Amino acid sequence: MGVIVCFGPGPRFKGGISNYNTSLAKTLDKNPENQVHIVSWTNQYPAIIPREFVDKSSRSDFLEGTRIQVKYITNYNNPASWRETAKYIHSLKPDKVIFQWAISIQGLPMGSIAKWLKRHSDTEIIFDLHFVVQKEGSTIDEQLTKTGIKHADTYIAHAYKTVNELKELYPDRNFSVTEEGHRSSDDSTTVIKLFHPVYDLYQPDPEFDVKAFKKELGLKQNVFLFFGFIRKYKGLHNAIKAFKIVSEQRDDVSFLICGEEFWATLDTSKLSTKIKRGIFGVAQKLLLKNKESEQDYRPLSLIQELGLTNQMVVKNEFIPNEDVHKYFQVADCSILYYLTATPSGVESLTYNFELPILATRVGHFPETITDEFNGYLAEAEDINSMAHVMLKFLDNPLPAKNVSERAAHMSWDNYVAAILH
Repeated sequence: MGVIVCFGPGPRFKGGISNYNTSLAKTLDKNPENQVHIVSWTNQYPAIIPREFVDKSSRSDFLEGTRIQVKYITNYNNPASWRETAKYIHSLKPDKVIFQWAISIQGLPMGSIAKWLKRHSDTEIIFDLHFVVQKEGSTIDEQLTKTGIKHADTYIAHAYKTVNELKELYPDRNFSVTEEGHRSSDDSTTVIKLFHPVYDLYQPDPEFDVKAFKKELGLKQNVFLFFGFIRKYKGLHNAIKAFKIVSEQRDDVSFLICGEEFWATLDTSKLSTKIKRGIFGVAQKLLLKNKESEQDYRPLSLIQELGLTNQMVVKNEFIPNEDVHKYFQVADCSILYYLTATPSGVESLTYNFELPILATRVGHFPETITDEFNGYLAEAEDINSMAHVMLKFLDNPLPAKNVSERAAHMSWDNYVAAILH
């Protein structure tokens, strides 16, 4: 097919976008006619951000057995590296460059790279949009997004909500929306409306002793799972409050929380961390629309406050890649009580383990979760509704075949076929 560059965080980084970019590259690499490159950041964010982004826990290599070449080159804090990145990509003579767009703060470097490639090459520039309207709501998000993604020849969106936001961002542009991947034949810009593919990086282990691991963790018969980075928009504080109601009516339930608090990955006793937190806090107060810093979001404190220490099991750390399957295999369902939502990597990961999802009726969730079929939907910010859904699931579990049936079309192979159409 040709040379394809996947620009985004390489596999040495934590998080869903790294997993996503790696999965995309691996699927493209299945075709022996493709030559696939991951061109990655060395540092994705301004140096003042007080967080560790590199995965120092995992031992497994997702790229083992592939032909994919990885180049770590782009430093957010060094504009000279942006031009160097563009020239390096150009030297590969790619047919397509697929940019992973997941946070507006990266608008300046990504926009600069895309603009240079647009001027100096004929490659198709594709922006894979994980969002258009930023969840956190900074006063400069819209401008950074406009700057970052405007040079795309083609966009990919994972939900119609994102498509509509893109149209609102550029009201003077004409867009042609397709689900098959056909590129527009007129002067309109193509938007391929796809989905968040089901992760294939993590697989259930048929030999894994689920019963023994449940006993080791002290889990009860029925297990609700929250997995992933602990961020306020994911609504863990509401999920814990809802579980409190459930635990008062059922004594056979556990809530398993696996993931690190997003803003608690550095040693706060170090002077460098204190300086970063201080500067970053000031920046957030100046730029965030609601003026509320997420650095102090600590929902896990609710566990003791609500007397739930015997009903909850917490792994407050980054889960190494090779251990991820264990926690999904002991769970009965995944909790996604988000305040706002764009297509979620945790949702995709859950489908890979054929677990139903309990989610709030926000964002794209009503597009992917059919209530009472592959999951249950609760009303956002309504604790009683969330608790009701959890109790409903206990009384009426959903079969795994429903989950696999609903997710069958959401494969990476289908996704890549549309991109390469």
